[in-house]
Amino acid sequence: MTYARRFRLHSLFAAASLLLLGVLAPTAAAQQRNPAQLMGQTVADTGSEHYRFERFVVRSDDGQRTWRVNVGIPAGKVPAAGFPALWMLDGNGALMEFDAPLLEELADKQPTVLVFVGYDNQQRIDSPARTRDYTPTPDQPEDGGVAVGGGADAFLEVLERRIRPQLMQHVAVDADRQALWGHSLGGLFVLHALYTRSGAFQTYVPASPSLWWQQGVMLGQPEQQFIGNNAGHRARVLMMLGGGERDRDTRNRDMSNPRVLAHLKRVSGAPSDASAKLAERLRQVPGLQVQYHQFEGLGHGPMFRASLMRALHEITGVADRSAQPRP
Repeated sequence: MTYARRFRLHSLFAAASLLLLGVLAPTAAAQQRNPAQLMGQTVADTGSEHYRFERFVVRSDDGQRTWRVNVGIPAGKVPAAGFPALWMLDGNGALMEFDAPLLEELADKQPTVLVFVGYDNQQRIDSPARTRDYTPTPDQPEDGGVAVGGGADAFLEVLERRIRPQLMQHVAVDADRQALWGHSLGGLFVLHALYTRSGAFQTYVPASPSLWWQQGVMLGQPEQQFIGNNAGHRARVLMMLGGGERDRDTRNRDMSNPRVLAHLKRVSGAPSDASAKLAERLRQVPGLQVQYHQFEGLGHGPMFRASLMRALHEITGVADRSAQPRP
């Protein structure tokens, strides 16, 4: 056998092996979150004829906290009332889920300002920063150290008093057509925003909300106060959960890792059906239009993209890409 033929056979075998890995790996890999993953190139870098992207940075008064906001602005004429807007937490990661075909369809169906509220770094997910910003009360970390979190009210002030005014300098948005999406701790923050500032947005999308935070604190007094005091304020709530989350699927978790075991213990701070039952209770609140959608078989990690794509579908009418992989 000649060297050239041996080389071709080796190349074909290697390609087939990679293809097989590509088919088999995603099921397990999709369940694992890589805390070191970086953003890489996004559609904000490559561009789209249907959207232009602008960016600004907001800093806290003490200079210790910094947020990067990427704004996707439709290329068409601005409506008299301004564009509707979709605000997304974990904005760096959310931006990675968009591509040019989606932006083209969005511009055709419902031109919407895309507000990606992230952190001023290249991390897809900034765990310490989001734990600080998205949680209403401090809680004990998995390693048993100093309590963390509790900055949700301060972050709401940043959204309302710092980010929203700067957004208005870049593009006119319709104050009566704004939505807020968040996943995991971000989903918990969306509920906190609904409970404490129900007029700030018209649509709230709590995806896989971390209702276990501080042993289910959000299922107690905050919820009761909201139900008692909402006074008919109108809002749409799109609650989402993965079936694998509800089943507490641990098949792709490293059960020998003490941190994984500690986290699973914290997650047990709320019943597995807490999100579904919460949606049922919120449906009884005058003024609220509540939907609950469960993605069968999906675990917590894959729910990030699935819930965001479903939210876009529900809010703007674009095709539902929740079952499609990241572009």
